[in-house]
Amino acid sequence: ELAENRYPFSEVKDANVLVFPSLESANIAYKLLARLGNAKAIGPILLGMGAPIHVLQTGDDVNDIVQIASVAVMDAMGREGR
Repeated sequence: ELAENRYPFSEVKDANVLVFPSLESANIAYKLLARLGNAKAIGPILLGMGAPIHVLQTGDDVNDIVQIASVAVMDAMGREGR
């Protein structure tokens, strides 16, 4: 809201991707956002290798599996178009 008031001409919107310097810091923030922020978190997705790695965790339910599979499919379709 503050940014929208100060920069109404900006096309930048709310963050939907968070980048962290390490897996540990990313995991801490991921869990905090999901539990305290009442946010829907999808992932983790590890970048920086030859291709993204989409990680499923032991406690994931069917909805989590479908969401991460959807992200993987969209990524694969995007890579084919290059």
